[in-house]
Amino acid sequence: MTKLHQILAVENGIRTQVQTDLTAAHHGLQKADLIIGIYRDYQPVKEDGEKLPPERQLLQTRVPEVIKASVEIWEKTFNITATRDFTNTAAKADVVLEDGTPLMKAVPTTYLLWLEKKLEDLHTFVVKLPTLPADTEWVWDPTQMCYKNKMEIKTVKTAKIAYPLVLTEATKEHPAQVIEKARDEIVGHWTTIKYSGAITVKDAKAMKGRVEALQKAVKFAREKANETEVTDQKVGGPLLKYVFGDMA
Repeated sequence: MTKLHQILAVENGIRTQVQTDLTAAHHGLQKADLIIGIYRDYQPVKEDGEKLPPERQLLQTRVPEVIKASVEIWEKTFNITATRDFTNTAAKADVVLEDGTPLMKAVPTTYLLWLEKKLEDLHTFVVKLPTLPADTEWVWDPTQMCYKNKMEIKTVKTAKIAYPLVLTEATKEHPAQVIEKARDEIVGHWTTIKYSGAITVKDAKAMKGRVEALQKAVKFAREKANETEVTDQKVGGPLLKYVFGDMA
C-alpha cells in the first residue's frame, strides 16, 4: 500500500510537470494558424490550360485532441491532490514526549505540519530572551516583581569645600596673609539598588530544552501520521467528463 509520505514526495513533481504540459497546450491553442488547415485544388478552364499542383496547409492542432490530452494531465493532479487531502483527514498521531508524557491526542497531520513551523518561531523567541548578567548576584524582589542585586552598592558623594589657608601669621605691623583653598570632602552616601526585568540563565535554558523536546515530539508525530496508508482517489475522471463530455 502507498503511504502518505510517498504521495507527498511525488506531488510537487507531478504538479510542476502538469503545469508545464498545460501551459504548452494552452499556448498551442492560441496560435490560430495551427488550428486551420487548407487544401486547394486547381483546375484550368481549358483542357490544355496550365496545370498546377494542389496547395496544402496541414492542420496541426485539433482542439478535441488537445482537450483529451489536457484532461489526462488534469486528472493526474486532481487525483493525487484528492488522495493527499482525503488521507490527511484520517492521518493523525499523538504528540508524546520522550519520557512518555502525552501532550496532544490524535492530531491531524496538517496541524502537525503547521505546528512544526510555528515551533521554529517559538524557538527563536526563547533563545533570544534577555538573561541576568553574570557579574551580579541577583535575588527576586516580590514587591517589584523582578530581580534586584543582592548586595546594595554604596558609593560616596564628595564636594569641593572652601577653607582658609594662612600663609603668614599676623603681626603688630602686618595682617595675616590668608588665601582660600578647596578640598574634596565626603558630603553624603549613595545606596544603589539595580533592578532587572531579565530572567535567569537557568530558566532560559529550561525553556529552550522544553521547546526542543516539543519540536522533536511533533516531528516524530508528523512522521508517524505520514505513515498512514492512502486510498487512491479517482475523482478527476468524473469531474472532467462532466465538463468536456465525450471529448474527455
